[in-house]
Amino acid sequence: MRFGLKHRAARKRSARQRELLIGKLGDRSIVLVGLMGAGKTVIGRLLARQLKLPFVDADHEIEAAAGMSIKELFAEHGEAYFRDGERKVIRRILESGPQILATGGGAIMNKETREAIARRGVTLWLNADLDVLMERVSRRSTRPLLQTADPRAVMKKLLDERYPVYRQSNVHVTSRNVQKRVIVTEAVKALCKYLCQDEDEGKDGNSEESKNND
Repeated sequence: MRFGLKHRAARKRSARQRELLIGKLGDRSIVLVGLMGAGKTVIGRLLARQLKLPFVDADHEIEAAAGMSIKELFAEHGEAYFRDGERKVIRRILESGPQILATGGGAIMNKETREAIARRGVTLWLNADLDVLMERVSRRSTRPLLQTADPRAVMKKLLDERYPVYRQSNVHVTSRNVQKRVIVTEAVKALCKYLCQDEDEGKDGNSEESKNND
């Protein structure tokens, strides 16, 4: 009986947390950023399910608009062409919030894209270390930027270039090799702490995960 009462209380708190978070989010999107391998798509889908929001993968939308894969876009037209299309697609997607939007690793490096996301979204950085990223990306051979003799060196260069920009995100959560639901739970708590800082979830404006994980 006691377990059942605790379970119902936890579900009630979770429902209230979600209601409060969605209310504060309004028509903005939660935009996941991070390097390839950080888990933006997997965590994004689970987070969308938890918050009962639509999930959109920017790379999938770009492929649908172009009629070819990201790898083919890079090969046939080059990175500059891809980035321009990426900027336009993300700007269009952001008009349809609220939703969970997973972006490509380089998307937020574009100044116009950053400004569009700042207007229409809340950024959540999935921060993973180099070893974790390399272990994950080694499972797939579809990463255009890693088609090189030394993919680890390329990844390290991307990390050095992009992490200072990712670090400006509204919310930081560490992506690591634990059960995905753990990361999702931390993401929800961090988002609540950021969005609901004037409520009982927290009052200091930046997530505890952000402070502990950098």
